[in-house]
Amino acid sequence: MPDNPKIVLVIDDEETMQDLIQRNLARIDLPIRVHSALSGEEGVEKYRHLMHKNLRPDLVIMDLNLTQWGPGEIDGVETTRRILSLDPEANIYGYTAWFATRWSKELQEAGAKKVIERTTLPSDFRRLIEDILSP
Repeated sequence: MPDNPKIVLVIDDEETMQDLIQRNLARIDLPIRVHSALSGEEGVEKYRHLMHKNLRPDLVIMDLNLTQWGPGEIDGVETTRRILSLDPEANIYGYTAWFATRWSKELQEAGAKKVIERTTLPSDFRRLIEDILSP
């Protein structure tokens, strides 16, 4: 792996979605190191840990409904707030099936840059992420 890969933290309570996102990110023509968390609480801790190791994430891909399948008790909105309290410059993008809801709007109001609809084609998702991570 090159010396300066892009650091991406994926916070999603579904392991199958984590795997799908990681496989998609692996197809992007940029060096990327993916870290994952299965709950909002774990995501906040991983973000904190990465910052302390001088590996501040370049991107956080945030699910909205983090309490359906995982062990956590906070949703993507609260997780976003907590990460932004650690790092006001955190680059958080929602990625959720709850795209066209008030809940999704709350994610952006909490500080997510954009909410990406989970039904976005994989090729379009990769292009979006590549654009976000490109210098």
